Amino acid sequence: QGDPGESGGGSVQAGGSLKLSCRAPRIILSVFWEDDYGWFRQAPGKQLELVASSSSGGNTQYVDSVKERFIISRDNSRKSVYLLMNGLKPEDTAVYYCRRSYRRQDYWGPGTQVTVSS
Repeated sequence: QGDPGESGGGSVQAGGSLKLSCRAPRIILSVFWEDDYGWFRQAPGKQLELVASSSSGGNTQYVDSVKERFIISRDNSRKSVYLLMNGLKPEDTAVYYCRRSYRRQDYWGPGTQVTVSS
């Protein structure tokens, strides 16, 4: 059904913002409606961490370290999921991955680098 791809990473100074996008271009809209999405990140030397998730039922969850700074959202017209990251900190530096889950099958994107300098 299609691996997603991420975009929107880059380098910013602390306090700045970035918006990551995730899209699996080959899926149809009805599949997108059933997808659950998660944004993960992995910093050098650290384990993969779930940052934010968005279920097909509309529920969203965040890891405590990004609450009130990051917002996950979905755009049905573009079959896309976004992660708006505000108030970025150096500890947010990591490779960010999008994972879509469809009927117990997980599909991962290749990741996009986010670097926050102090």
